[in-house]
Amino acid sequence: MTVQPSDLTPPVPAPASPPLPAPRPRSHWRRWALTAGVLALCLLFGACAGHQWASPAELWRAITDGDSLRSRLLWEWRLPRVLAAACVGALLGLSGTVFQGVFRNPLAEPYLLGASGGAALGATVALLVPLGLPQAWLLPVLAFGGAWGATVLVLGVARVAGALDAAGMLLAGVAMAAVLGALRSFLMLALSDETVSLQVVMSWMLGGIQTPSWAGLGLLALVTVAALGLTQAVARGLDLLGLGDATAQGFGLDVARFVPRAVLVGSLVVAAAVAYGGLVAFVGLAAPHMARWFVGTRHRAVLPASALAGAVVVTLADALARSVLPPAEVPLGLITAVAGGPFFIVLLARRLRAHGEPA
Repeated sequence: MTVQPSDLTPPVPAPASPPLPAPRPRSHWRRWALTAGVLALCLLFGACAGHQWASPAELWRAITDGDSLRSRLLWEWRLPRVLAAACVGALLGLSGTVFQGVFRNPLAEPYLLGASGGAALGATVALLVPLGLPQAWLLPVLAFGGAWGATVLVLGVARVAGALDAAGMLLAGVAMAAVLGALRSFLMLALSDETVSLQVVMSWMLGGIQTPSWAGLGLLALVTVAALGLTQAVARGLDLLGLGDATAQGFGLDVARFVPRAVLVGSLVVAAAVAYGGLVAFVGLAAPHMARWFVGTRHRAVLPASALAGAVVVTLADALARSVLPPAEVPLGLITAVAGGPFFIVLLARRLRAHGEPA
C-alpha cells in the first residue's frame, strides 16, 4: 500500500475555547443573598407605603385573614401591584442588559429601537379608539403588540437596507421612533374630544404599574421567568460579542445572525415590561451597571443580577409614586427619570474621560 503525503499530515487541532473570564469564587453567594435580602426589604417597604401606610402586622392580617375592608384592599390591590412592580423592574433590567451587550455600549437602553414609540402608539389606540373590548385587556395587549411590531419593523427596514449591524439597526430605530411619535400625536389630535381626556394617555406614557389580579400576576411572573430563561440563551453569545466581531467569528459565533436574534429577544422582554408598566425610563440603563458592580461582567451572572437590581429600583420608585403626594399618584416614569438623569450624566462623563475626551 502506498502512503500518501496527506496521510502523514498531523491533524489540525480544534479551536480552543474562548478566553472567557475565570469562574466566580464561591463567596459570591453572599452577594446574591444580600441582593435578595435587599429586594425582600424593598417589597415589604412597598407593601407598607401608599396613600395610607400599613404596618407589617396589617399586612400579615391581610394575608391570613381578609375579612375586613382594609385587609381586602391590601390583598386585592396593594400586594399584587407591589409584586407586579418587581416583575416589571426585572424585565427592564434583563432587556437593558441584552441591549447593552448587543450594542456593546454601556449607555444603551431598552427603548433604542422604537419599542417605546410602538408601545405608546398601541396604548393611544387602546385609550382613544372605541374597540368594544375591556380597556384593561386592550391596553397591555396593544402596548405589547406596538412595542413588538415596532422592533420587527426596525429589523425589517435594516434588513432591506442591508444594514443589520448594530449601528444600522440603531439608526433605523431612531427613524422609526420619529415616525411613530408623529402618528401618536396625530391620533391624539384627531381622536380626542371632551369625552376622552388626554391626561389619561399622557399619564400612561409617563409610566405607571397596572395593578393586576392575582391570576394576571401569575401570568406576569411566568413571563418574567420565561424572559430570564430566554435571555440566558443568548448570554454566551453576548460574552463573545464583547470580544469583537472578528474574535467572536473566530470562536464560531455567527455575528450576522446572532445580533438580530438577540435584539428580538431583548425587544420581546421590553415589550412585556411596557405592557404592564408603561414607559419607565432609565431602569434598563441603570440596572445592568448596578449588577456588574456586584457580579462582574459575565452575562450569565449579570442577567439575573440585573433582574434583581431592576426589581429593587422599580419597587422603591413605585412606592414613592404612591406615597409622596397623597391622595394623588406621581407618574412612575417621572420618579425614575429624576433619579436616573444624574446617573446617566455620571456614566456619560466617566465614558468620555475613559476615552480621553472632554466631558
